[in-house]
Amino acid sequence: MADSCDTTKGALCGAPFLILAWAGLAGAAGVALAAAASHKYPSASLATAATMLTLHAAGAVALIAVASRTARSCLWQAVAALMLAGASIFSGQIAYHTIFDDASFQMLTPIGGTLMIVSWLVVTLLALMGAWRRG
Repeated sequence: MADSCDTTKGALCGAPFLILAWAGLAGAAGVALAAAASHKYPSASLATAATMLTLHAAGAVALIAVASRTARSCLWQAVAALMLAGASIFSGQIAYHTIFDDASFQMLTPIGGTLMIVSWLVVTLLALMGAWRRG
């Protein structure tokens, strides 16, 4: 299948390796947060943040793999970036709050969570659109 994604369609579309690099960093940060939740800052919230970050990093890697095999690769790459943004915002705010005992940015947690939910709904929509197009 021909790739309809080229560098004329924007930086995100032309650089899936940047999303993969972000996913790698997010996965590593998720493991580090899990260790911190287990040893340094015992917190169920921090453990949840670690889990969300690690799972969504793996999800983004999978979406980049799907993107490489579809005609709408830019859309799949964009949803991978959206997924990583949501997980990074959600987990980052929880980590910040837990480590520094500062609730200044509490409004970011539901924003990150909403972005994660929306990203999974877009995955569903793209998958259904692909199935519908195949007939």
